[in-house]
Amino acid sequence: MTDNRLFDYLYEQQSRNPQEKAFGHKVKEQWQYLSTARILELGNQMSLGLLRLGLKPGDKVASVVYKTSPEWVVLDFAMLQLGILHVPMYPTISSREYEYILNESEARYCFVGDGDLYDKVQQTKAKLPGLQEIFTFGDHPAARRWDTVLVDGDLDEVERIKATVRPDDVCTLVYTSGTTGNPKGVMLTHRNIAFNVESIQKLVPIVAGDRVLSFLPVSHIFERTAIYFFVRCGVSVSFTGTDNLGGDEGDLKAIRPHFFTTVPRLLEKVYDKIYGKGLELSGLKRALFFWALNLTEDWDFDQKYSGWKALKWKIAHKLIFSKWREALGGNIKGIITGASACPVKIMRVFNAAGIPIREGYGMTEAAPGISFSRYEPYAAMLGTVGVVLDGIDLRIEPSPESKPGEGEILAKGPGIMEGYYKQPEKTAEMIRYIDGERWLATGDIGTIVEGKAGFTFLKITDRKKELLKTSLGKYIAPSPIESVYKEHRLVEQIMIVGENLKFVSALIVPAVDGLKEWCHKHGIAWSNLPEMIRNPQIQLRYQMLVERINPHFSHAEQVKKFTLLPSTWEPVKADGTEAELTPTLKLKRRVIMQKYQREIEEMYA
Repeated sequence: MTDNRLFDYLYEQQSRNPQEKAFGHKVKEQWQYLSTARILELGNQMSLGLLRLGLKPGDKVASVVYKTSPEWVVLDFAMLQLGILHVPMYPTISSREYEYILNESEARYCFVGDGDLYDKVQQTKAKLPGLQEIFTFGDHPAARRWDTVLVDGDLDEVERIKATVRPDDVCTLVYTSGTTGNPKGVMLTHRNIAFNVESIQKLVPIVAGDRVLSFLPVSHIFERTAIYFFVRCGVSVSFTGTDNLGGDEGDLKAIRPHFFTTVPRLLEKVYDKIYGKGLELSGLKRALFFWALNLTEDWDFDQKYSGWKALKWKIAHKLIFSKWREALGGNIKGIITGASACPVKIMRVFNAAGIPIREGYGMTEAAPGISFSRYEPYAAMLGTVGVVLDGIDLRIEPSPESKPGEGEILAKGPGIMEGYYKQPEKTAEMIRYIDGERWLATGDIGTIVEGKAGFTFLKITDRKKELLKTSLGKYIAPSPIESVYKEHRLVEQIMIVGENLKFVSALIVPAVDGLKEWCHKHGIAWSNLPEMIRNPQIQLRYQMLVERINPHFSHAEQVKKFTLLPSTWEPVKADGTEAELTPTLKLKRRVIMQKYQREIEEMYA
């Protein structure tokens, strides 16, 4: 078990693998980097500045940014070594949620990034007497910049406090995005996160000096832990956003990274773009593209090819898949996807193309890792979320509605949270004591699958809280059904409905690009999505899709009726209404059920 504190990693990097380009981002379209030594220097100056603001160990400081920057790393490092708890917030939540988090956490200061973030937080300040000031990482006429906090001076007080910080001290409150109700502040210690960092380091094929691209929100523990992992590995980190990754002028081409973390939705969008470009081809080029794509349909990990089949794969890689890899920069050693389930089709097609993607599973309350699909032979299996991390114990707890061999996943290990801040009742719901030991009740339903070479894999079958029970008493797991539909090019989003109802139905948001392409192919003039979904031919096309997918599921799980919806579900709504998705793009089922109550009632009329 590690005794490292998170700030130790930066000092370790400076002594072992100092980087001239430790952390960088674009400033006026030009990449600018800070070295390891400069990050340390600014971090110590920020530490002195935070002390001068009157902060002490145990106090809380919040932050919210659209894009991570080296300045955010400086602030985080300074707080970690002073024992000040960092409260990172999502940039897409509402002012009401900012007010709730800042009030419950008792944050004394808040640092915000560019855009509308200062104004959104400022709206809450009058209701938060404990929030003393809002600083900005950019320029805002009404606020002081982050660098006005920096102070030069003697570091004796910083060193004294740093020596008192212990691995089991809480270092951050990470507020969950939450599909229902108010967010909960997950109390994580240095040890919780460091366990994840050092577990993953043994399993990922990157080395000191490699280049990494970071574009996920650092308010999510997945990317937050990844940042510490990158520091520990001694790599160069370039921060960007998801809006400028691809294309000839994109950041993937500019940085040519060896590694990055992502979420399934972004991989799906990349695949859709690749597929769309294939459709634009003609003649032999088009035929070769879809020939190569069809080859991937029976690909699997650790499969060996010989003879004519091996030659076909060699041709496909040279003519088609090499272009896919070049579009991602041409140097990718590995990609980790997490935060939500990745469709098997996406995992298969990218790995088959020589783009090594592995899926991790966990949750904020586990800081975040529980299992991970590894890069070594026989240590990854399609349809699973990998091998349980060394040091994590699992229990599969069956319930009356569970299928044989399935049950709720309980986890025990060094990464498990201390609890929810100020919410002992909610903590008691998540932490179960069995024979005197603390187990995290994940709320996920899963099973263990045997693999080769002694590996066993964890397979997620559904969310316990999302199990539907029809009026006929049948339990339905919506996630596996939704995953199959989302693999189709015509489906952007879907939610399965059926709680206390006599059959299963679906709310479907069509994928605009895929539907446009189908309309063009069938001579149907495109106007707009609200109008197109009323077209009988389009209704019939989706009915055919439902009839094709239904046989993959039991009679009770089959979709009997569906409704096409005219607008995409989003994590933030411009009109101020409650969003249909969490910031990590999970469905807020309660919100969707309420919003489309009339459409649902019509399906069951």
